[in-house]
Formats: sequence, structure tokens, C-alpha cells
Amino acid sequence: MPKKSRNTKTKIVSAAWELFYKNGYDDTTVDDIVELSGTSKGSFYHYFESKDALLDSLAYLFDEKYEELAGQIPPDMHSFDVLLFLNRELFDLIDNTIDQHLIAKLYSAQLVKKGEKSLLDNDRFYFKLLRRIVTEGQEKGELTAELTVNEIVRLYAMCERAMIAEWCMAEWSFSLKHYAQRILPVLLAEIKK
Repeated sequence: MPKKSRNTKTKIVSAAWELFYKNGYDDTTVDDIVELSGTSKGSFYHYFESKDALLDSLAYLFDEKYEELAGQIPPDMHSFDVLLFLNRELFDLIDNTIDQHLIAKLYSAQLVKKGEKSLLDNDRFYFKLLRRIVTEGQEKGELTAELTVNEIVRLYAMCERAMIAEWCMAEWSFSLKHYAQRILPVLLAEIKK
């Protein structure tokens, strides 16, 4: 994708999520998104068939956070601790900057959607980063070799999705980050050597 096109799409997505958080999903219009992004309605509809189509872009906003975090990982950190660090930072972002109803809408949309699902897209940076961490962890002897890289990555991603789903079903009555800090090490204990 040409840089200008990528920048336009990024502006639209960033403006949309800012407005969703500030005004709520239902009270944000395409016109609001276009105005804040400084783009046009034509540009909006070039990238998204509707406001609902923006829900899938949340997964890619998470990827931007993972790209930022990838540069902050200390080289000597144990691979298991790297996974916990990534989870803690992402869940802190969700707790503090993403409207909970949007997460619930994203998850419910993914459950009924036919075809590609953004949360399961193995080409996302999220999955590439996890595969790199797990591969390095197995090579260093820090993570079990009893499971394949893909099995560990799937387990980690499944645990994250399960915690988010539980949080949504509990109507956000607890801190996702704090819950995960207690529960994720228990769920993933078998992968650590």
C-alpha cells in the first residue's frame, strides 16, 4: 500500500477510535470521523464500507501497540516474562483507552462473521511477534519444546481472548490488567521451563 494511502487510512482509523472512546460507538457518525481525520467521505468509503467495518481495525490498532512494545523489550528478559509484559501493557491500554462496549462489539462481530476474522489473522504483527518470542524462548531453553511454536502462540492468544471475553461478560466490573496479572501466569505455567 502506498505511504499516502496508508497515512489516510491510519488517520481515519485513529480518528474513529478517538471518537468512539470519547462519544461512544453509537453516537459517532461517519461525518464526525471524516471531520476529525481531515479526510473525505470518499476516502472513508474507499477503505471501509461502513462504520461497522471499522470494528475490525481495532485488532490492527493493537498491533501498533505491539510494535511500540517490541522496541521496549529488554534483550535479557526471560521469554515467559516477555509474554506477560506484552499482555500487561496491552490490557492496560484496553483498560484505560478503549471503550469497553467497542471490545464487546468487536468480539460479538467476530463470532458471527463469515470468512476472515481480524483477531485470527496470522499475518498480523501480533502473531509474528509472538512466534518470534516463542521461537527464541525455545532456542534458549526458556520455553517448553513439548509444544510447537504455533501451539504455544495459539494457547497464549486463546488465553488473552478468553480473559477479554470474561471481562466483557462481567460487564467490565474488574480491571482486565490486574485480572490477567494473577491469572495468565497460572494458565501458561506449563510452557515455562
